[in-house]
Amino acid sequence: MSEYRTIDINAWTKVGEGGNGSVYVDSSEPDAILKVNRPGLNTEAFVRHEFEVSKAVEGLGLPIPRMLEMVRVGDGFGTLSERIRNKKSLSRLCADAPERTEEMAQVLCEQFKTLSTTPCNTDFFPNRKEQLLRAVDKIRFIGKKNREILRAFALTVPEVTTCSHGDLNMGNLVSSEGHYLWIDLDRFGYGSPMFDLGHLYQICHDYASMKQVQDIFHMGEEQLHRFWDAFAKAYSGQEDHTEFDRQAARFACLDLVLRCEFVPPRLAEELFFCVMIRRSIKNYYL
Repeated sequence: MSEYRTIDINAWTKVGEGGNGSVYVDSSEPDAILKVNRPGLNTEAFVRHEFEVSKAVEGLGLPIPRMLEMVRVGDGFGTLSERIRNKKSLSRLCADAPERTEEMAQVLCEQFKTLSTTPCNTDFFPNRKEQLLRAVDKIRFIGKKNREILRAFALTVPEVTTCSHGDLNMGNLVSSEGHYLWIDLDRFGYGSPMFDLGHLYQICHDYASMKQVQDIFHMGEEQLHRFWDAFAKAYSGQEDHTEFDRQAARFACLDLVLRCEFVPPRLAEELFFCVMIRRSIKNYYL
């Protein structure tokens, strides 16, 4: 096993928490921030993947905090990255000033358009469409008919070699002194922008009523709906974005399948995903 510096988490102060883990700071290393994933996502292999992906994204010229070092934390692993001063996520900015929700949605749209038109390193990063097709074949919590419906639609997705974030949301773009940086890059790949757009739609609509999601993004259901509405108008260029929403909803359904490629679901999650997928197929595919 590779040798890593050991960090005593008790000496660090937690300053933030997200869906995958928490971040910490310590006065002894003022220019670094420590990220520690939750159990199951703090293995050497998973964290090494995060570290290498961030380095590769940096090589594409996209704005991200510089990755510094992989470290051992207790029985698991973490990463030290460049500490960005005076930073706030777009979700926190929306929470602090709800009247800026539409403005922040437009910022995310502009930054995403740049990311999603940036040519990707297809030798290093995974093909999102191939990941999806593997996941469709692998999952066992949907029936054969629905599996074939999803597979048939997945095969129609265009082959695209530009960047895909993999976890597009208002918490994964941070603002610092007029600059914007992408974070949480472990699912980075290449493929149609609709994969990312479906994920954002899912957060702002399918999951918007869930307290856990509201807590993560510091936004209530109505504000999450407002965010998507402004984002969709800016991205589609249409005041009436009904058709754009419908396509995003189809990809939101695919996202439920695709996430199984990244993190194997627990039994309760399988039951939840099964219900969500059946409902989405009925509403948006048939």
